Amino acid sequence: MTHTYEVTGMTCEACEYKIQHVLGNVEGVKSVIPNKTNNTATIEMDKHIATSKFQEALKPYPKYTITEKAVTPVHTVAFEEEAPRSWFATYKPLLLIFAFITGVSILSAFHGGIYAAEHFSGMHFMNNFMAGFFLVFSFFKFLNLKGFAESYAMYDLLAMKVPAYGYVYPFIELVLGIAYLTNFEPVTTNIATIAVMGFSSLGVIRSVLDKKKIRCACLGAVFNLPMSTVTIIEDLLMVGMAVAMLFIL
Repeated sequence: MTHTYEVTGMTCEACEYKIQHVLGNVEGVKSVIPNKTNNTATIEMDKHIATSKFQEALKPYPKYTITEKAVTPVHTVAFEEEAPRSWFATYKPLLLIFAFITGVSILSAFHGGIYAAEHFSGMHFMNNFMAGFFLVFSFFKFLNLKGFAESYAMYDLLAMKVPAYGYVYPFIELVLGIAYLTNFEPVTTNIATIAVMGFSSLGVIRSVLDKKKIRCACLGAVFNLPMSTVTIIEDLLMVGMAVAMLFIL
């Protein structure tokens, strides 16, 4: 069931992420869709939850207040407030970025020109792909660092306990991107990638299995991408490439 509440105090996207994160952690909540323009929060839950529980959750943040605006439950799902979109339309930004990174990495992996197929270096391709992935994805996170940290804390196991990790994570991706770009200590870099991306995927997998309808923070707070198996594939792809590069070295 879904209820809509009036939430005051939201002035920016970071506020929306905060409301989504705090109320989303209340037991029994499946998804939270805040709207700063209308001062509302649409909450999908397993069963009716007293408004007092949401008020209690927001007590540490006196800037925000929540009151019951509509008590009539409506059977719906998150993201229904937007027009239904196809799978391709939903993930178009992510797919385009992957396509560009893959294309550039393939072209740069040919030694002696693209017609010299025998000179194609798979290792060079993976190294450049990893560099491009981390540099581009960290860039989008830096566009709204606070918004990313708020969103990331909704599902990452470490960021949930230590919110500051959400602010550090983009820098980790940036460092890994530079390390791959400069071929710095390949063994250490690949091991670090396996550890970082492998651990990150745990929170994503848990959220997908729990069917939590929350935003994916892979592209920061710039795009509103839902968490799904696409995010799991993205993380595990990087882990797989790092493992393959360790065996090739």
